[in-house]
Amino acid sequence: MTTTYSIDQLCALTDLPKRTVRYYMQLGLVDRPVGETRAAHYTPVHLGQLMQIRKLADAGVSLERIREVLAGGESPVPDRQHQPGAISVRSHVFIAPGVELQIDPQEAGLSPEQLRAFVRSVMTEWEKTK
Repeated sequence: MTTTYSIDQLCALTDLPKRTVRYYMQLGLVDRPVGETRAAHYTPVHLGQLMQIRKLADAGVSLERIREVLAGGESPVPDRQHQPGAISVRSHVFIAPGVELQIDPQEAGLSPEQLRAFVRSVMTEWEKTK
């Protein structure tokens, strides 16, 4: 089952107020939640989007430039080395007992669509080895 977050959990993880998260959604920088009203929930994709926006905004990048980066443009901010206490969103793909693939989509520069395609190709190749 995929991890999901409430708006409160998402805000706690990103250290952003609800109002800011909703504003980013209104601008189209962050995907809409899954579900509506009280049943709405957020996925690791939402968390990753907000973490990337937070990193760029903290570096003084404008929201318009952030929009370009999220659309696939090159980031004007170099990736920092991980510091103690840094938060990183990773995808864990359980392929078989004892076989797991760990991916940091942001560090790898993968969009959600590219990540899904990559995982599908890995699973297809794994099936061929059986």
